[in-house]
Amino acid sequence: MAMSSGGDSGGAMADINVTPLVDVMLVLLIIFMITTPLMQHKVQVKLPEANLDKKDTNMAVPPITIAVTDNGGIFLNDAPTTRDQLETFLATEAQKTPQPQINVRGDKTTKYRAIQEVVQLAQTQGMRKVGFVAIADRGR
Repeated sequence: MAMSSGGDSGGAMADINVTPLVDVMLVLLIIFMITTPLMQHKVQVKLPEANLDKKDTNMAVPPITIAVTDNGGIFLNDAPTTRDQLETFLATEAQKTPQPQINVRGDKTTKYRAIQEVVQLAQTQGMRKVGFVAIADRGR
């Protein structure tokens, strides 16, 4: 601890000696200036080129809508159908590439068990993209 030579106050000097700090910072700066160019490795990366002229049109497959009513009726794209017809239709659609998405929707009073049976039927036939569609309540 350094003591003041003046007679004003007999306490310790509160100034910080910054010379060692500056010395350390200069040494670190020199070390980083030397090692940074050595750490730069040039790696050749071959990126694929994008071609925006050609668009793949067979990727746009319209979704299939299956509606289930509260009394057990099944509608395929808003046309009434039976469970057997739906099963054969989904089996043929599962073989296509790419597979269409299945949107399952139900009435407000339809039990979830009836919707779950249709979802399980679609999944057992090999359909991978099965989702639910919710109908918004219009405040009636």
